[in-house]
Amino acid sequence: MPKNLVIVESPAKAKTIEKFLGKDYKVESSFGHIADLPSKELGVDVEGDFMPKYQVSKDKKDVVKKLKDLAKKADIVWLASDEDREGEAIAWHLAETLDLDIEKTKRIVFHEITKSAINKAIENPRKIDYNLVDAQQARRVLDRIVGYELSPVLWRKVKGGLSAGRVQSVSVRLIVERERDIQNFEIDASYRIDAEFSTKDGSSFKAKLPKNFNSEKEAHDFLKKNIAADYEVADLQKKPAKKSPAPPFTTSTLQQEASRKLGFSVSRTMSNAQRLYESGFITYMRTDSVNLSDEAKKGAQNEIIEAYGKEFSKPRNYKGKSKGAQEAHEAIRPTNFASHTVNAERDQARLYDLIWKRAIASQMSEAQLERTNLKIQINAEKPVKEQFSANGEIITFEGFLKVYLEGTDDEDVEQEGILPDLKVGEVLDNKYITATERFTRPPSRFTEASLVKKLEELGIGRPSTYAPTISTIQNRNYIEKGTNEGDERKYKQLVFEDGSIKENQLSEITGSNKGKLVPTDIGIIVTDFLVNHFESILDYNFTAKVEESFDDIAEGKEDWRAMMKDFYKGFHPQVEDVKENAERESGERILGVDPETGRQVSVRLGKFGPMVQMGTVDDEEKPKFASLAPDQQLGSITYEEAMDLFKLPKALGHYKEEEVEVNIGRFGPYVRFGKKFVSLPKGVDPLSVDYDEAVEYIKEKEKADAPIYTYKGLDVQKGKGRFGPFIKWNDMFINVNKKYDWDNLSDSDIEELIEDKIQKEKDKIIHNWEEEGIRVEKARWKRHNVIKGKQKVELPKTKDVSKMTLEEAKAILEKAAPKKKAKKKPAAKKKTTTKKKTTAKK
Repeated sequence: MPKNLVIVESPAKAKTIEKFLGKDYKVESSFGHIADLPSKELGVDVEGDFMPKYQVSKDKKDVVKKLKDLAKKADIVWLASDEDREGEAIAWHLAETLDLDIEKTKRIVFHEITKSAINKAIENPRKIDYNLVDAQQARRVLDRIVGYELSPVLWRKVKGGLSAGRVQSVSVRLIVERERDIQNFEIDASYRIDAEFSTKDGSSFKAKLPKNFNSEKEAHDFLKKNIAADYEVADLQKKPAKKSPAPPFTTSTLQQEASRKLGFSVSRTMSNAQRLYESGFITYMRTDSVNLSDEAKKGAQNEIIEAYGKEFSKPRNYKGKSKGAQEAHEAIRPTNFASHTVNAERDQARLYDLIWKRAIASQMSEAQLERTNLKIQINAEKPVKEQFSANGEIITFEGFLKVYLEGTDDEDVEQEGILPDLKVGEVLDNKYITATERFTRPPSRFTEASLVKKLEELGIGRPSTYAPTISTIQNRNYIEKGTNEGDERKYKQLVFEDGSIKENQLSEITGSNKGKLVPTDIGIIVTDFLVNHFESILDYNFTAKVEESFDDIAEGKEDWRAMMKDFYKGFHPQVEDVKENAERESGERILGVDPETGRQVSVRLGKFGPMVQMGTVDDEEKPKFASLAPDQQLGSITYEEAMDLFKLPKALGHYKEEEVEVNIGRFGPYVRFGKKFVSLPKGVDPLSVDYDEAVEYIKEKEKADAPIYTYKGLDVQKGKGRFGPFIKWNDMFINVNKKYDWDNLSDSDIEELIEDKIQKEKDKIIHNWEEEGIRVEKARWKRHNVIKGKQKVELPKTKDVSKMTLEEAKAILEKAAPKKKAKKKPAAKKKTTTKKKTTAKK
């Protein structure tokens, strides 16, 4: 056994570090936290000193046992988890749970996984930083209390199965309020004036009027003034300008830029950054800092001079704007600037390219520009006060732009073009002038990236919280990614050309929410309930102040238990009061009255989702219900749209002696043909579908389901699902990758796909006890499953199944099997006694 045991959080990190350490070091992984709060109870002493009750989870017991055994044999145990609050807490849990000797235990940290960084860390060990541990405990305990106490209130007052969270609920509130701003936005129309001019040598450029006209008449009157007008350059100003590079990436700016330029979700960015870090390609990816070390700046300088020339190099320091930057990390950068690319998976390689360019550009010279501002005089019969203007810029020295330019979330930014060489007084020819009807735009819906930016601006959350927060609120169905392509909107355009004015009718698509974050009905209802009854918890300033308290705890300026006591004494009584006295919240809106029956028509949240209801529980006749379509919401559905839903299901006739009807289900509108269901395409109104159209959908479905081949006597079908194209054979779904031509699969392609799948299924099996119906198979993430019939038990990563016996497999299945409830004995019948009737005297 080596004298030194190094414990890190992940196997990938362990594998990389092992390359740099000699035979005297053994590197093992804890697979993240080895201890946490219990899953089925609060686990915090709220009546005492708020001490958390940590437990080792079932799937970590083997890990703990293995690490304990190794720690006993080692002379020194090195705790090498990440240098942030989570990493410090992991090191502390390891020290406590493994019962490590303080004299034999050393804590080491590093910003990058390179040989020099690891050696430097080992030369400079430190003790566990209990201030950082306390800051992590404070966050974990506070979030547990908020979630554990608020969630049951939501179950009782809104709907079962809901949950609340301190940062998550505030994030949903931001999205809900933005949606309401959009719904309440009043659109104004105006006319924008654009023109194109040309010089005597034929060079052309575009210009515009700095002001818009409020009406069509004003725009038309302006165009009339240009009949028989001449144009000349009235003013020309050229000014030198500079453009500076953006600082290197922090966690949030990386998430934003990867979304803009690579189309990555926040979680996709972080998982790929994690792998790059663990492979030793980049520095630690959870950071608020924009600083680069002197060594890094020198490395960047050398690479810039070698690759681009000395004039492109300008070393500089940056100052961060983030509120309460959490740790003293560097910014995210490559560990070696000489490596312009990395040999890794495509997503990782693309993300590395972005990180390298941003970091190298931050140490490069400013771009030198020449900005030109031009004004054009209109010389008409009657004086015209308006002037056209045009702006342009020329890059005189690329500087950092040779490598990188930061993206933007602003959809209205217009790029400046290059203007021809002009002089004051020069006469210009007008090609055309347009007056285009334009509409004011409501605020943009949040993307994942812009939500991160907003959370950071408000001081809510920290780098490690953004990705899990956004994933959580989507998984809870409080928000979703929009799918609406938008609606067509008509607008006018007046065109002045060749001395006359004509009118064009044009159209544009507006209101698309595709890919944007949109609140669901349940998200809106939960947010309204929490804001109404727990305004302080969902207050942006409160949430930011809590983060500041965590920062103070991390710096040893505040006691975390005192913070908890102060918070809980006001929070808990409020929870109890709301639990007992608040009214139920269903998001109900009364839309009107059915003219035929006189019954009330309303919409609300029901057990199976948003629905429209005709009648009330007090009516003699039972209420009627209908589900809302996926693209309808409680807050915006109209009376007419709601009444239309009661026309469903709509019978259309019979096809092949089977009844055909159209309806809306949990997953959207569909055509039912006997016992088969055919989903309608997006945007198709089920009420507009007639018999012939329904039959066409059915035929398309039958064609898609028809066998394309027969293999070993069994039919092969093809289709497209959530994970792309597939073929189905013998109840086996087989993904068809890009190697194959999906539209023209040959017989040999189909056979190859099936045989490959059969072989993969065989390779998955580690043990197969056919007589007992028990097998052990490979699963995702290097885990294994023990399977019997419908029972499947996932084993920890650390479980070695190569020598597992049938008896061990049986024991695992038996232990995991749900316990049968004992049958209750029938209650003994009570003896009944006959009482004499008594007649009351009048």
